[in-house]
Amino acid sequence: MRDQLKSLCALLVIGVLAGCSTTGGDKSATGEAAVEDRSITTEGGAVSTGVAGSGSFAGYSLDDPSSPLSRRVIYFEYDSSNVGAADQDLLSAHAAYLAGNPGQTVTLEGHADERGSREYNIGLGDRRSQAVRRILELHGVAPHQVNTVSYGEEKPAAEGHHDVAWRLNRRVEIVYMGR
Repeated sequence: MRDQLKSLCALLVIGVLAGCSTTGGDKSATGEAAVEDRSITTEGGAVSTGVAGSGSFAGYSLDDPSSPLSRRVIYFEYDSSNVGAADQDLLSAHAAYLAGNPGQTVTLEGHADERGSREYNIGLGDRRSQAVRRILELHGVAPHQVNTVSYGEEKPAAEGHHDVAWRLNRRVEIVYMGR
């Protein structure tokens, strides 16, 4: 009974401490305004948006649904590894975040639809992930921050044998490590 009481007290203390933790700093103590900027910072990637206490998102920019960093899939045309013009700004935002956070790494997972041989699709997924890697590195990301892998057709995002499924399966997913 005594051991159970000790365990319960320890869990209560842990729960209280966990509830008191924060992801951002208290800017009012430093005399700064309660409004925080929406820019990407280099201190762990923490970004708060809006006015403190206003109910708007406050957390990591990678988790902010209104941030371009929340979008982590690049889609490709059939039998192509060319990154579309529409995805250039998205990759530029990810590159800026990575360049500003040199301890952060990503894995670029290349995928293909089911058409073509298994070997061909592994190669195509690799060419796609390498194309995204080159763009990130051209924007200042250090090579050691980026890993690539190709799954070919092995991990489809959508099941089916039709254009919609094939379109969703031709992709590179940007996976932030340690999250």
